Amino acid sequence: MIVSSFAAPAYATNCWVIAPSAGSEGIIIDPGMSVDGDTDLRDEVAELLAENKIKPVAVIATHGHLDHIFSIRAVADGYGIPSYIHSGDRELFAHPDRALSPAFAATLAQSEFIEPADVRELRSGQVVELLGMSITAMHAPGHTKGSMIFTIDDELLVSGDVLFAGSIGRTDLPGGSMAEMTQTLQKKILPLPDHLRVLPGHGPETTMGIERKSNPYLQKLGYQK
Repeated sequence: MIVSSFAAPAYATNCWVIAPSAGSEGIIIDPGMSVDGDTDLRDEVAELLAENKIKPVAVIATHGHLDHIFSIRAVADGYGIPSYIHSGDRELFAHPDRALSPAFAATLAQSEFIEPADVRELRSGQVVELLGMSITAMHAPGHTKGSMIFTIDDELLVSGDVLFAGSIGRTDLPGGSMAEMTQTLQKKILPLPDHLRVLPGHGPETTMGIERKSNPYLQKLGYQK
């Protein structure tokens, strides 16, 4: 399996490109934003795709925060491919300010956001089959109302801003909930197998086995696999 990534200039959001093999169809996850917020990252995404001659067939948002969705419209519409997001966060394509701190939201007052041309809402438990790759979506609220995690071919966990190496996503922004995050960690994250390679929204890769043993937020829940 091909897994490539780059960290966006703003907030170091990981943009992932995943495909079953070089020269095949693949997906783009969470194309973020530039430092100034005036330019998208379609060129950086194109470079990542070209490295392994991957043909993009979908763009997936793990959630609707601006640092994860800023370049989705430019990328998806540029390639003529659909964008996937949970219904709970779809409104953030056009109104990202609704999930931001008041101070940050105020900086967007003069900006106009439009959702991509082809938006498809993901359901929890939905399986998206691509040529040679099976993606299972799971609703994982807590960071935002519509946060999702994805397992791919029993090899990868795309954890977005739910689970990081040694930490978890913040819950203090509009739409966040520590109670929901705790439920997500208990019911969606902890039961996952140790061998899964974890691709987070920020920071380095990890594995479920490492996080189960060393992540203080998971240890606090007292779950032993």
